Amino acid sequence: MIRLFDSLTLPLLRKLDPEQAHRLAIKGLRSVPMPRAKPDSPKLAARFFGLDFPNPVGIAAGFDKNAEVPDALLRLGFGFVEIGSVTPLPQPGNPRPRLFRLEQDSGIINRFGFNSDGAEVVLGHLIARRERGGIVGVNLGANKNSADRTADYVTLIEAFAQVASYFTVNISSPNTPGLRNLQQASALDDLLARVVEARNSTPAEAGPVPLLLKISPDLTLGELDDVVHIARVRGIDGMIVSNTTLARPASLRERGLALEQGGLSGRPLQRLSTRMVAETYVRVEGAFPLIGVGGIDSGGAALMKIRAGASLIQVYSSLVYKGLGLVEAIKTDLLSTLRRTGRDSLSEIVGADAAMITAEEWPV
Repeated sequence: MIRLFDSLTLPLLRKLDPEQAHRLAIKGLRSVPMPRAKPDSPKLAARFFGLDFPNPVGIAAGFDKNAEVPDALLRLGFGFVEIGSVTPLPQPGNPRPRLFRLEQDSGIINRFGFNSDGAEVVLGHLIARRERGGIVGVNLGANKNSADRTADYVTLIEAFAQVASYFTVNISSPNTPGLRNLQQASALDDLLARVVEARNSTPAEAGPVPLLLKISPDLTLGELDDVVHIARVRGIDGMIVSNTTLARPASLRERGLALEQGGLSGRPLQRLSTRMVAETYVRVEGAFPLIGVGGIDSGGAALMKIRAGASLIQVYSSLVYKGLGLVEAIKTDLLSTLRRTGRDSLSEIVGADAAMITAEEWPV
């Protein structure tokens, strides 16, 4: 059924303006009853951040910004859904056009700028579905014109503590001016101190909500040293590696579109994000798990992220080119790898290639 759905919808969506296609996809998931994916093999299940994941394949923030369709996505077989980024106050984001397909590269450039319906609307959606179960994380962003962006993250943690499976502090989007400055050591230490305190002091039914940090792939290794050190000292629960990149690889064929401002994702990000996963993994030294994201468009690419150090993975841009059937294809390939190698769990290969990857030349 999902393969049929993809075969009918992908050609149509690709003919539309990218942002119109995205809105149509959300509307379709809200209105078209999709069959429930087949049950996951227990071999794909794992427990991280105190949460039981039925499989390691999640959908990254940015697809369901306003928590309109998390249950439809879970029904389609995602192991977890991350909604957002959500900002305290509604904001329209950057002017259109702000989303571009690099067809020849299987890539995407976006400069949305945290367009959000705001915390009140998104919270209402999550309250309405809170009894349905499933892992739904909330990706937190700051308002563009906020006088105190750290206070925005604190406000959102206090607001969403009762409905979020986990929080992601997103300070790595390249599309809000100055946001990435919060990754600098002194600013990051203050930010994490305040959000951890807010998380710990905000009551939640199941205890403190796991707190993750999403980082940029454009950090220098020195900056990454600082980020990981502060994250470990402040006691966060995990990191997501990585957001989109401002870099433009020399291999891009869509040279005209590559000049558009914004963050690049999809296949062109695959090598850089994988390298950053490996670099982060060796620095974390097992203190907490990583979620790997960036250019995952096949079971092989997912396995590469896991062997680089990711315990869980997320997809998004690749769905534009591969469709929803990609989720089941990745899970099937991962399960086949376990069976072929006689392993019982993906945790047995997490980080297996990290040292080798960090010794390679830097991807350009």
